[in-house]
Order: sequence, then C-alpha cells, then structure tokens
Amino acid sequence: MIKKIVLAIIGILFLAVVGLGGFAYYKLNTTITKIQTSSDKTQTSDTATNAGKPVAYLLLGTDTGELGRDYKGRTDSMMVAIANPKTKQSYLISIPRDTAIDYNGTTIKINAAYAYGSADSAVSAVENLLNIKLNGYALVNMGGVEKLVDAVGGVTVTSPLTFTYEGASFVEGQSYDLDGATALKFSRMRYDDPRGDYGRQERQRLILAAIAKKATNVNSLLNTELMNSLSENVLTDISVNSMKNLALKYRTTFGNMKSDHLQGTTQTINNSSMEVMDSTEIQRVHDEITAAMAE
Repeated sequence: MIKKIVLAIIGILFLAVVGLGGFAYYKLNTTITKIQTSSDKTQTSDTATNAGKPVAYLLLGTDTGELGRDYKGRTDSMMVAIANPKTKQSYLISIPRDTAIDYNGTTIKINAAYAYGSADSAVSAVENLLNIKLNGYALVNMGGVEKLVDAVGGVTVTSPLTFTYEGASFVEGQSYDLDGATALKFSRMRYDDPRGDYGRQERQRLILAAIAKKATNVNSLLNTELMNSLSENVLTDISVNSMKNLALKYRTTFGNMKSDHLQGTTQTINNSSMEVMDSTEIQRVHDEITAAMAE
C-alpha cells in the first residue's frame, strides 16, 4: 500500500495565522479551540512563546482520511519544526517513518508509536531518539491537505527528479504550478524515487515551503468550508495563546526556511525493513536542532 503524505497543522494554522496576522487570529480562534487538546507540553509552549524564545514542535501526518480509511493509522509524515525569532530562521527536519526505535522493549518503526499509543507517545519517541525537548505537536490526517493547497491558490515547486505518478508527470529542474490534487501526487510518490522515502520527504518539504511562501496573501484561509475541514482533521496541544504569540512574534521566521533529514541505513529487523540510525547521525541532527534553538 502506498502511504500518502500529510502537511501537518503548523503548515496549516501557523501559516494562516502568521500570514494574515491578527485579523486571521480572531477569525481562526473558533477553529483552533475545536482542535485543541491539553498535554504537559502546552504550558512549555505558552512560556516560550510569551517570551519570544525559540520553539520546536513535532508535525505528525496520519495515513487516514482517504480511500475510505477510518482507522487510527500511523504517522507516516514526521517532522521537527523549529521557529527561532532571534535568528529569524525556521527549520524542518524530517524523520523517516521507518526509523527503528525501542518501544516498551520491542523494536518498532517510529511511525507506529502513535498507533500503539497516542500523539504524546510519538512526541516522546522523537524526544528519546534525538535527545531533545519539544514544545508540543500538531497532527492532521489526509482530509485537509488537498483543500489547504487549493485554499492558497495552488503552490509552485521545482521538481528534483523526473517521474510520472497517477497520471501526473514531472521533469527534473522544471517548475510547476500545482493544485491540491496534483500536489498530493507530487509529494506522495515513493517507490519510483531512487532515494525512496528520503526523496519523498524532500518533496514534502518543498510543498510545505511553497505554502509558507504564499501564505502572506491568503484570504481564502478564512473560508468557512476550509475551517470546517481543518476542525475535523486536525489535533494539536498548541494553545490559542501560543498561536497568537506565533502570529505576533514569529512572523519573520517563516520566510527563511532550511530543511534537513535524519539519514539511516536499511536493515531487516523482525522480518521488517527498517531505517537504523547510527550514533553519529543522531548526534549530528541533535546538534543541528540545538544550534537552531540557540537564543
């Protein structure tokens, strides 16, 4: 089964709020309230954003919301998103869904931590893997992605490789204006990419960066239909207070985005193909995140 990517909530509400400023914040307040749940991270996010300090959130995308799926699913898109208002820089660091981790004494893929537990379990798994602390999470299923891209009037991306997928063709080095349906095709192809899931992660980040670029002029994000879709497909422990702070204090970070990924080696464990991260690579990404969070 081909798993499909999701642009997580920070790629939705952060960009909506940051792009449209205070007016959007008040219009989005009802939607934000509907999608919220509290966790022990909520207060850490509020404290950090009140002070305008760097913040790091886990973006989670589930494989539900399409093809008639109604089960809980796994988080097949996982990214650490960092916003640092001091350096006016933001970061997206992808974590391969097949990354091997220890979960209650058993080796599993990191994308199963959510399925076996909760969003908090996924946060803990990433924190333990990279030895970092996160300020919260944002999770969305496939239901809201296509409407999001269409709401910003489509996105423009340059293809990093030549491929055809589900009737959509792309040529390496050429730029394309994509609607929501075609953006999904661009970002979900996996098996024909020589880099496999790592190549798909890159295309996910390209779509998210493209949304960020266009979000400064997106009146359609106030569309009632879109807000209803988001309220049905999104869950986050980021409070309304933090959302307001992000809109007011972190605006400049989203125009300067860097991206990276955790690189592993493929091994068969428990009859399953997994990505194993060596200590050097984990330390490299840990150091990158630490540097990105420096005040």
